[in-house]
Amino acid sequence: MDIRMRPIVIDVEASGLGRGSYPIEVGVANAEGQGSCNIIRREDAWQHWDPRAEMLHGISRETLSKHGKAPEFVASMLNDQLAGQIVYSDAWGNDSSWIALLFDAAELPQRFRLESLRSLLSDAQVDIWHATKDKVTEELGYTRHRASHDALILQQTFCQTAELVGRQKVG
Repeated sequence: MDIRMRPIVIDVEASGLGRGSYPIEVGVANAEGQGSCNIIRREDAWQHWDPRAEMLHGISRETLSKHGKAPEFVASMLNDQLAGQIVYSDAWGNDSSWIALLFDAAELPQRFRLESLRSLLSDAQVDIWHATKDKVTEELGYTRHRASHDALILQQTFCQTAELVGRQKVG
């Protein structure tokens, strides 16, 4: 797919869902189809931890302490990489809150706009989304649940559904 058509996708892993949860990892699939990922060091005020979320993403509190980067570093890096662009998320409600919390902790303005990936999808793409995503996940063969992998899966699923729908219109 033409990279001008490839959306930039972001995915956030968190300490849990709902009130008190916070971002622990941010992954981005850029317009060239490359992924990047950063684990975020927990702020002292960030206390919520859901063991079920840890089972899903496989990132422990110990990993955050040892390998996490400061919120200021991660927010700055995201601004450097994404400034002035529209970035898409499949879980806009959660991800926008966690990104806002990250930038609040970093005391930095967010210099990119976050939108719902759904806003890009036609009804025909929605109809084939889940089956295509399952196929893409299998093709990419990621064995670990990581934010960058999820972002790349979502981006590739968008591209493949767009191509399939385009072929149906031509054929």
